[in-house]
Amino acid sequence: MLFSHRRFRCGVLSLALCTASIAVACAQTPAPAQTTVAPPPAQLEQILSSQNRARTIAQAAVSPDGKRIAWLEAGHLRVAPFDNLAQSQSVTAAAPGQSCNASNLIWSPDSTSIAFLSDCEDPGEQPDLFLSHLDGNPALRLTELHGYVDAPAFSPDGKNIAFLYVEGATRPSGALAAETPPSGVIGEDHIEIQRVAAVAAGTSQPAAPALLTPPNLHVFEFDWSPDSQSLAFIAADPPGENNWWVAKLYTQHISRDALSTSTVGAPSNTSDASSGGRIGWEGNSIPILSPADISGPLHGLQIAVPRWSPDGKTIAFIGGLMSDQGVTGGDVWVVPSTGAQPIDLTSNRPTSAQSFVWDDNQSLYVSELSGGDSRLIRLQIPDHDAATATFGQTIFSIPDDVGSSQFDPSLSASADRSLFVFQASTFNSPPEIFAARAKQDSSVHSADSARLFQLSHFNDGLNPSWGDSVSLSWNNDGFQIQGWLLLPAHYDPAKKYPLLVEVHGGPASLVTSRWDGGAGGFSATAFSALGYFVLMPNPRGSYGQGEAFTQANRKDFGYGDLRDILAGVDTILAKYPVDPNRVGIAGWSYGGFMTMFAVTQTHRFRAAVAGAGISDWLSYYGENSIDQWMIPYFGASVYDDPAIYAKSSAITFIKSVSTPTLTVVGDRDGECPAPQSFEFWHALRDLHIPAQLVVYPNEGHGFSDPADRRDALRRAVDWFARYMPPNP
Repeated sequence: MLFSHRRFRCGVLSLALCTASIAVACAQTPAPAQTTVAPPPAQLEQILSSQNRARTIAQAAVSPDGKRIAWLEAGHLRVAPFDNLAQSQSVTAAAPGQSCNASNLIWSPDSTSIAFLSDCEDPGEQPDLFLSHLDGNPALRLTELHGYVDAPAFSPDGKNIAFLYVEGATRPSGALAAETPPSGVIGEDHIEIQRVAAVAAGTSQPAAPALLTPPNLHVFEFDWSPDSQSLAFIAADPPGENNWWVAKLYTQHISRDALSTSTVGAPSNTSDASSGGRIGWEGNSIPILSPADISGPLHGLQIAVPRWSPDGKTIAFIGGLMSDQGVTGGDVWVVPSTGAQPIDLTSNRPTSAQSFVWDDNQSLYVSELSGGDSRLIRLQIPDHDAATATFGQTIFSIPDDVGSSQFDPSLSASADRSLFVFQASTFNSPPEIFAARAKQDSSVHSADSARLFQLSHFNDGLNPSWGDSVSLSWNNDGFQIQGWLLLPAHYDPAKKYPLLVEVHGGPASLVTSRWDGGAGGFSATAFSALGYFVLMPNPRGSYGQGEAFTQANRKDFGYGDLRDILAGVDTILAKYPVDPNRVGIAGWSYGGFMTMFAVTQTHRFRAAVAGAGISDWLSYYGENSIDQWMIPYFGASVYDDPAIYAKSSAITFIKSVSTPTLTVVGDRDGECPAPQSFEFWHALRDLHIPAQLVVYPNEGHGFSDPADRRDALRRAVDWFARYMPPNP
């Protein structure tokens, strides 16, 4: 259940509650509890503008030879020498006077070229794959695509580039985007399948991509084999949005003939009847691992990030309880590339692995979350035996959020794994590009402090307009809980302040310290700038403390995690000048559910704002088009065990609510359906509790229109100013 940086899966055949011609619908005007004036719109706009002052790096990548850095900034691609980013050059596919956006940059294995996606041929619409030889000339267009494209990757021999492709897509892949309005035969019509496609890197004209995976499998992630002859990929039967939670690991041999250069429109004897592209696979895809069919701790859980070992004999991956595809956390596992029982290399480690790269056949570098920190560690696995796996040096451990977005670590490594490059930021420091030396030589100081160093200074002198941040920990029910606290701007310990609790989505997720941070949906930094304390807890069910902690809220949504959150509130009240009569709660997605549920369990919250929440797990199950995610958490379907779903439903306890609550949702939300918000608002209205529901037309789980995002934030600001103002 995640929003924006962290998505939470709550899919549905979207049901519009109000007519699309009404911009804001279904409103019940609450009775004011206090006489107060909300911040003027100009003040909020000024705060939001200050948040956007930073130059944000969307991606940073080191060349395989370690000599150059490439990065994406505001849709523009730049390349510079590793030791002098000021001497950068622009890389573009644009003709003179043309404006277009670049994304998804990748270096060629020989470090001489960069491939990237760009919408230059169809600005603002269809991206294609381009290749630049870094010679000052516009990049060459390699493809003519018609659909969603993502995650390009060079083959190790540098001859081909593969990518995820949904031919003829009507919307971005995944449930975060607005759902297509339901029509036709539900669950059978309009199914869009994501496959791996590829083109030759040496083509001189746009080429039709070869389709490397079969049409009956929806692919989520893939990796080239070291000999460039096969793929490892994680896939499931379509529809992909529903079945990621039961996805399997496959391998597929590639047809070399289909990868030869072919221009668009050229005849082919191996056309794929389902798409018009060329067939690029040979034989059947081979299932290597199915978590549903094995015993042990991985049974029934999720897998992600498949990566071949350098010798091609082993495939490593991350496995664990994950509530969202693309929001990865768990243990590092290995399995022979021919298939067998997998081995957990990090069992009982109190961290959550996000990604990794192989160093040699007996070691990996693992990017992991530890409490609120980001780490890079070296994992040694002699003979691929979990019993002998050991953790070598910690390359770095920092309180920063690493990567272009949360849960996208974006660690780029040189070919010899001596150098890692990444973007990082904190609540207090804006984004910059950093490098870490994983392998020191005699000319480099060996202290850990010398391993990590800053490459860019794009945002020197830029200070936040919000308050300082503090990493806190507290104990509850035998767990040590970590969370982040933002102090009010211009904090004066002699004054009393309100406290806003922002609950993250997921639940398998984590709040990290990042410049544009927040637990989900409602801009924690904006509330800090307006004079609120903001607590962003990482209760049980979160990443960062190992699989046992992540799995600790199974069959227990809203109970143990709420106790953890309330214990955090008590910790804040004991340490900081917070007015206990001005404590509120907000969240998006799983955080929206927690907000709805919390106000049925306690009267400690003076006001609440629930974004894209879930009020009734029983009705949600029937509305949900991605119900596979619920089984690992609830243990059974609602038809087999309705009591476990009722136990965690806010509607079950709705008569206990006294907290004024604002709910907001998109009418085409495919993750947390709008009827859930309608049901909660309807109940509060009947109980005469101050409530308001705002439905945004044509919006999905993550609002795409900036005006809608700002409107939702503005309404949240006004709501809390009414019931728990910063300056009463």
